[in-house]
Amino acid sequence: MTTKQIDYCIELARTLNFSRAAENLFVSQPTFSYQIRLLEEEIGFPLFERSGKGAALTPAGAQFVSFLSGMREDLKRAVEQGQNFSGKYQDSISVSLMVAQALYFLPEAIRLFAQSHPQVQITPLFQYENGVDSFLRNEADLLFALKEQTRQMAGVRVHALFESRVYLIARRDDPLAAKNRITEADLYGRTLMVGGGSPPALKAVQHRLIASGKLEYFNSPDHDTTRINVAAGRGICLAPGFLNDHSGQFAWIPFDCPETFSCVLCSHKEDNRPSVGAFIDLLQALYRDAVAFPL
Repeated sequence: MTTKQIDYCIELARTLNFSRAAENLFVSQPTFSYQIRLLEEEIGFPLFERSGKGAALTPAGAQFVSFLSGMREDLKRAVEQGQNFSGKYQDSISVSLMVAQALYFLPEAIRLFAQSHPQVQITPLFQYENGVDSFLRNEADLLFALKEQTRQMAGVRVHALFESRVYLIARRDDPLAAKNRITEADLYGRTLMVGGGSPPALKAVQHRLIASGKLEYFNSPDHDTTRINVAAGRGICLAPGFLNDHSGQFAWIPFDCPETFSCVLCSHKEDNRPSVGAFIDLLQALYRDAVAFPL
């Protein structure tokens, strides 16, 4: 299977017309049809049903093309990264994040690091669900994680970054937004959004509040859905400070509780590159110096 055949297959699946697909890719229809036939012979099943009206994906073809499309995008990104790397950089450090805002000082760290290590590329990877597994498969050099997630990890170094506390998220016009600190009693009579993959420390706070029987609660599947529900006035929620994007859309008010989240960076034990150590040191310094910054 060639990249040309992949492109032909994806385009035909989009247009469902051999003539139009061939024209869009600037090849003759016989050449186009021949390459599609070669691809089908190689994989051993038909991708398209031919008719006088054009083409239609077979059920197997529809599934195959969906995988091809993802593979083609990955290949495109790999080529682009390779072009960037070969043109300017001699080394690369990838950082896996569960959400973009998890490392607030990452852009500043990249900017400062480029001044001392211009030959090293820093690449953020946003892996919302499988970041830990991807890191353990050596698909990322560094991983932002909660310390509790690292207890069963083998072959990993854990580098402390910062402690993040629990905040209440509310609309800016909510009466609670005027407070400097939120207590449990402030939430009585309100609707609290819970769930959404909350870490254990946050679940403990949520369960304690629900057990009081003095507030309503609403299950939300994920943090983004929760934010939409809060914006719609359906309720309020508690969240770790590291999820704050500092956009000003919501009020983030410290919640009075002992629970915190230990945020760390993980690296591979066998990765002894000085550049990796230097980048970790830089991030740690930025968080250490940000004593008054809300986390």
